[in-house]
Amino acid sequence: MIVGTVREIKNHEYRVGLTPESVHELTAHGHRVLVESGAGEGIGAHDALYTRAGGEIVADAREVFAAAGMIVKVKEPQPEERAMLRPGQILYTYLHLAPDPGQTRDLIASGATCIAYETVTDGHGGLPLLKPMSQVAGRMSIQAGATALEKANGGRGVLLGGVPGVLPAKVCVIGGGVVGFNAAQMAAGLGADVTILDRSPEVLERLGIYFEARAKTRFSNRANLAECVAEADLVIGAVLIPGAAAPKLVSAEMLKMMKKGAVLVDVAIDQGGCFETSHPTTHADPTYVVDGIVHYCVANMPGAVARTSTYALNNVTLPHALRIADLGWKEALRADSHLLDGLNVWDGKVTYRAVAEALDLPHTPAEQAIA
Repeated sequence: MIVGTVREIKNHEYRVGLTPESVHELTAHGHRVLVESGAGEGIGAHDALYTRAGGEIVADAREVFAAAGMIVKVKEPQPEERAMLRPGQILYTYLHLAPDPGQTRDLIASGATCIAYETVTDGHGGLPLLKPMSQVAGRMSIQAGATALEKANGGRGVLLGGVPGVLPAKVCVIGGGVVGFNAAQMAAGLGADVTILDRSPEVLERLGIYFEARAKTRFSNRANLAECVAEADLVIGAVLIPGAAAPKLVSAEMLKMMKKGAVLVDVAIDQGGCFETSHPTTHADPTYVVDGIVHYCVANMPGAVARTSTYALNNVTLPHALRIADLGWKEALRADSHLLDGLNVWDGKVTYRAVAEALDLPHTPAEQAIA
């Protein structure tokens, strides 16, 4: 198979779909790999490294899209990239379609076979291709929140860990999954007063055992959520319904009860955000203020630490890329029901139920694609 990767063009996105090491693995399997010139610059991987790994450097993305049977990316294709997709071509990347009707329409029109990292599953009910970026985003959310809390950046002027004689900041983490766990880990490590909310007794028990006295756990209901948010200096939105739009848990009314200069970091913004007042921002302009509350809603947070993120991502995406290239996408999906869960759009049809329901579109079971 001819496999291609291109330079990411989303604002301040420095990650790349394939590292030189991944290119080496693909070429060792007998595949041809096309790399857009400069695609790896953001992680310090210059064209010469890709050439030494067996890749072929091409001038621009159009050449890659025209020749490659499978496109491996990081972020969802932008409009000009979607226009270059063709029927039967494989797109393997993050998509986050539920809150994005425009992208979904374009992918349906393209006729491409679109496999989304964020809905590939594993045997334990996890999302292994989403997990490393959730780990990065969870940890980054505390860095970003701590910076936004500085007075010069619009925040309350509060140090997360406090100092002797001065109380630490209160951090409310909504959701105890991978993002929430990593956010709480970082916040507790800095000495903040951390409370994690979740609806699962099993998750709360696990978090309680892990953190002991370093962080508090609390069942997430309307009253507890409202109280925790009102008391917080920093709120981390870390909820996820796989493939579906995130629920709006923090309403605009709740902002009126918060401390002026408090900070909301919406890590769920890729799936539409879990705060009613959220809208996507970029690394170039990451925050805005509503009712005196600073909102940080960058939709590609891990892109800021591109080298760490790219290598963590390739560790989990490459094995599936190799199987798709080796076997063809139909046989690869037939052989692995967890990879089949990643199929979101095929032959002009939406094959992931949560996306179809979120966008009020017809749903075609993914099994029909491999029948």
